[in-house]
Amino acid sequence: MLKRTSENNSNPIEFSMQGFSDSPKLKFHLFITFLLIYLTIVISNLTIVASIISCTHLHTPMYIFLCNLSVIDIFYTSTILPKLLDMLFTQCKTISFAGCFIQMYFFIAFACSEFLLLAVMAYDRYVAICNPLHYSLLMSPKTCAYLILGNWIGSLLDPIPHTILISKLSFCSSHHINHFFCDVSPLLKLSCNDTSSVEMWTFILGGVIGMSCFTLTLASYVFIISSILNIQSETGRRKAFSTCASHITCVFTFYGTMTCLYMRPRAMYSPGQDKFFALLYVILIPIANPPIYTLKNTDFKKVFKQIKLY
Repeated sequence: MLKRTSENNSNPIEFSMQGFSDSPKLKFHLFITFLLIYLTIVISNLTIVASIISCTHLHTPMYIFLCNLSVIDIFYTSTILPKLLDMLFTQCKTISFAGCFIQMYFFIAFACSEFLLLAVMAYDRYVAICNPLHYSLLMSPKTCAYLILGNWIGSLLDPIPHTILISKLSFCSSHHINHFFCDVSPLLKLSCNDTSSVEMWTFILGGVIGMSCFTLTLASYVFIISSILNIQSETGRRKAFSTCASHITCVFTFYGTMTCLYMRPRAMYSPGQDKFFALLYVILIPIANPPIYTLKNTDFKKVFKQIKLY
């Protein structure tokens, strides 16, 4: 039985999480699967980071932003999968009250950081294709440093109101989270308070970041596609499109999984669907980004050939 912090406080010392299955055999298979996935994510993204840091010809804004994207993918996956692996291995499904909200805070922070960084990367491609003569001025090292710093500061500040508001709720109806990590929706479902104001505030904060980034990304690509279509030669159009094809794929993958996870009508929500789409978001994006950005990238092919990895 879960203990309480005091008789007058309905918040538990710890939560229990449902996870995926109670079958010991299935848990073992899930542990091996998620361990291999996690190692693949960390190793592939660290390879991108190491390649960009070690090769001076990759010290350009596009690759610097990509390096930060790989770091973000490692971080936000590491907020979820290690704890999930621990639950599967030890069969202990509990997480402390503080640990739960720390996990939620960093998950929101790194998700927000990816929103912001994808928008910055879209702007970088816009400048490169639509204003190539002014690229070195508009995307100077100082400007890139400010964009990256603003990205990290904004993403670390954004989850603070969410985390504080939700942690102040009373979780008296149940302490059992029907999920595999501490996400906003499952926690709100456990509260015996009226959560409408918290949901509204969370929706507004998330909407401001999400819609602003989506609008900037969409506007950038409207101008990019328009400029590409105005290029006379087919070779020139193909070359221009190839410089942003990887980013477009990444954007579609990211926004597609986020839309399925958080933008469905409430009538369509179910614990099983939430877990499935959350798992896609936690695993698909960080494991897909490295091949998306490297498989057809001539710069990375040269690097991998030099270090005998390709």
